[in-house]
This record gives sequence, C-alpha cells and structure tokens, in this order.
Amino acid sequence: MTDASHSKGKKQQVRAMFNDIAPRYDLLNHLLSANIDKSWRKKVRKELENIHPEIILDVATGTGDLAIELAKLPVKKIIGIDIAAEMLEVGRVKVKNKGLDQLIELQVGDSEHIHFDDNHFDAVSVAFGVRNYENLSKGLKEMQRVLKPGGKVVILEFSKPAAFPMKNIYRFYFNHILPTIGKVVSKNSSAYTYLPNSVAAFPEGDVFMEKMQQAGFKQARQHRLSFGIATLYIGTK
Repeated sequence: MTDASHSKGKKQQVRAMFNDIAPRYDLLNHLLSANIDKSWRKKVRKELENIHPEIILDVATGTGDLAIELAKLPVKKIIGIDIAAEMLEVGRVKVKNKGLDQLIELQVGDSEHIHFDDNHFDAVSVAFGVRNYENLSKGLKEMQRVLKPGGKVVILEFSKPAAFPMKNIYRFYFNHILPTIGKVVSKNSSAYTYLPNSVAAFPEGDVFMEKMQQAGFKQARQHRLSFGIATLYIGTK
C-alpha cells in the first residue's frame, strides 16, 4: 500500500473486522482449515527449536494460538501484539485457562511501529498476519529491527497452490465455500470475502523473500506446506 489514505483505511478495516469476528474467530479458523492450521503452527515451533530462544515476539498474534504453541519451547517470555483488542481479550482467556499467563503476555501493538527497543528478541513469529499489513516493507523492517543479531524470524502465511488439481480445488473453496461458511457463522459478510482477496493480493514466494532480504534478513528461504496452501518463510539477522 503506497497511498497513505488507502493504507489508513486498510488498517482501520482490519482492526474493525477482526474485533467484530473475535468471539467466533477460533471456531471458524479450525473449521475452515479442517484443523490443519494446528500442524502448520507446530512447524513454526520446530523452526525455532534449534536457536533455543528465551524471549519471542509474536506479531499479529490474534487470539494467541501461535504464542500458545510456542510456549512448548523452553522460553522465558512470549509477547504477542495485535491491533485488534477484542481478539487479544479472547486470547487472554485462553492463555489463562492453559495456565500460561505468567509466560505469555498479549498487548495491543502495531506491527509497523513495534514498541520495543532494537535487538530485543531472540525470535519473531507471525502467523497469517503479514498480508494484512498496510506497508509490508515497513512491517518487515520493524521485525528485523527488534530482532537480536543471530535471531530468527519465521512467518507463516497463506499462499496459492500452483499445480492442478489442487490449484482449482483451492480456488473454488477459497472463493465460494469459505466466504459462505464464514458469513453464516461469523455474521460478518465482509470478513471472509476479505480473506481470499487478501491472499490473492499478497506477494508470495520469491517476491516476498526478496522483500525480506531488502528488509535486512539473511539466508531467506521458503517451505511450501500442504500442496502450497500455506508457506513458511524463514530468515535470520
């Protein structure tokens, strides 16, 4: 997003939309992905195991699912930030119910203006959040800034399968089935129309890795998951 007014509109739209669907977000997330999203989050955790992070920042944490998964690592602190306060409220209840409220702290925060010092975190993670950024390059640079030298970023994001027949099945599901179920369950007609549109517009694959490199990340690589429905992007500082 280069137009400032359009960018401001997107951030407000995303915040309002996720606040609105917050009470039903987890149900829909697992329903619409047939719970496969849980296995994707495990892969994020596996990617971080070898660097033994003590403090992790989970950007666009939503209701905290990835933060909760990362709590299985021997970490000292996980901080999750998100612009949608209602999503965080749902997340705090989950975190407390799992007895993780001393380990995981969820805060209102902007991914493009991260309120932490340079070189603060051992690892930074994002699950299904970077495509919602107003300014993707700025968001990536902020993650790189708060990461300690030698630290790792792991980004999980939707992508588009390229091969037949998954490409066709995916396109039909994402454009027709998903918005219909999402509208009925969430009572929000725009949220699950926004999802396929945002995935379609996202600069995935090599284009995204180039943006990571421009933001200062080294050894950028990608790992396609589930026939290309999602992709892990990994980089180091």
